[in-house]
This record gives sequence, C-alpha cells and structure tokens, in this order.
Amino acid sequence: MNRFRLLFALALAFGATAALAKSAAVINVEVEEALQKLYKARPGTKGVISRSAGVLVFPAVYKGGVGLGAEYGEGALLEDGRASGYYNLVSGSVGLQLGGQRRAQIIVFMDPAALERFKASDGWKIGVDGSVVLVNLGASGKADTQQLNQPILGFILGEQGLMYSTSFEGAKITRLHK
Repeated sequence: MNRFRLLFALALAFGATAALAKSAAVINVEVEEALQKLYKARPGTKGVISRSAGVLVFPAVYKGGVGLGAEYGEGALLEDGRASGYYNLVSGSVGLQLGGQRRAQIIVFMDPAALERFKASDGWKIGVDGSVVLVNLGASGKADTQQLNQPILGFILGEQGLMYSTSFEGAKITRLHK
C-alpha cells in the first residue's frame, strides 16, 4: 500500500507538470484575473501591490494527495505591471491528507534587493532562500503595518475568498522558459 501511495504522489506531481503547462498568453490572462479577484476581495491589497518592486502571481495552484501530497502551479512575475518572467511552483508533503484544492498564491516583493535575489536564483525555495510573511487582512482590507514592512509578503486566495490557515513554506519556485 505504501508503494501505491508513493507512485500516486509521483504520478500526480509529474503528471500535473505536463497536464497544466500553459502558454505565456494564457498565464497573463489568468494572472490579471487573479489580481482582480484579490483587489475585489480586499481592496487594500491594490495599494500594497502598487508600491512593490515586483509581484509573483500563481493564479491556480493545485494541491492533492492521499497520504503523500503534491502541489503545482504556473505563474508570472510582474514588474511595473508587465510580465518579466514565468515560473512554476512545486512542493510535496507527507502526512495525513486526502483530497484536493485549488487556490491562487501571490508573492509580493516589497524590497528590490529581495526581488533581485529571487530573480538571480536557480530555483528559489520558500523558507530557505526567502521567508514569505502571510498577510492577514481585516474586514476593512487593512493589514498590520508591521506585516507590511517585511521584504516579502504573501496572499492566498481560495475559491471562496482569502484563506488564512495555510502556508507558503517548502514550495520551490523555478523559472520557466516561455
């Protein structure tokens, strides 16, 4: 049974990579849609993102598993409102889990030096190469000012709105050539 779980998780991870590969044009449209959903859910995020050095948007990150899990998504890095590169996000997990989920993940580089370190990396691992502070927004859309002073911020947007009980830790982000 353990061998089946391992094979299932590997098939999910590698199958998702091939099945979900998208063109740059499709990613650009989905990135804009994800940002508009975020701005609608929490209008205060628009000002935060407009002040950033860059924003990395993964409009659809798929996560699923049976005992072993995998996560995959493709997105774009926006600088000055335009795509400057395309990336994928991959992670795996072990533990009690069953099911699947889809969500948007948005990483905001407030510090230009943090953005440059990210762009210079050959595979950037969240929690190792850079810490992403998950921003919790109140009903007014305002965040704790201490959170907003961090070099890298993160927002997670689920199908039903902003999600709070999740993490960015352990995901590896790699540049795609599109």
